[in-house]
Amino acid sequence: MTLLSKLMALFPVLHFCLIVLALFCFAKEPSFKSIILIPSAVYLFPLLSFRLMGLFYPIKEGKSDLSKDKYSPWWGGHQIQLLFYVVPSFEALLRVIPGAFSLWLRLWGSKVGKGVYWTPNVEIDDRSMVEIGDHVLFGHKVELVSHVVGGKKGVFSLYSKNIIIGDGAFIGAGSRLGPGAEIDKGCFLPVLSDIYIDEFIPKKHDLKYKHPRWPIKKKEDYQDQKFD
Repeated sequence: MTLLSKLMALFPVLHFCLIVLALFCFAKEPSFKSIILIPSAVYLFPLLSFRLMGLFYPIKEGKSDLSKDKYSPWWGGHQIQLLFYVVPSFEALLRVIPGAFSLWLRLWGSKVGKGVYWTPNVEIDDRSMVEIGDHVLFGHKVELVSHVVGGKKGVFSLYSKNIIIGDGAFIGAGSRLGPGAEIDKGCFLPVLSDIYIDEFIPKKHDLKYKHPRWPIKKKEDYQDQKFD
């Protein structure tokens, strides 16, 4: 692990301390200026840190070796976002404000269309790696994870790729989408669906509540079919 990687591992502690400091300042001297410090510490500080890191170490799709003595931009981005995993209510507050969470993801670098409906418990692990069309609806406790880490004989490898969801798709409650998963426009994904690495789900499919498990297919497997 490089020195920069070790320093980035301290980012969640720094983020937490800034939030505590902002709360302390407001409690000591309540004012408009001091109350602005709270959302700035919670949301603005990690966002600006992530965008700044991206100027020098952009997160790229594909495979990488985490075991090498080389800084991983994904690792840095993961540490910057870590407190949002620990305290999911920070982002849940944004989802109750129409359009706020979609704007939040766009600021991180994702592509999000108009009229997207987010339930409060949607979980997105990689805020810069989703592409969502217009009028998509997310059910309760949907998870979007744009990365996977595998290990063999002490060697850890990372695979990361954008998750793509087409216009007008419905993502059923409890569904989990992995890196490279793509949902066709107008697709209705049943409850508790697991969509695996690079799997493509067309609008007309035969998924039935996750069991029995359907064969995993990529987009090229449907090359002879036409999608509306």
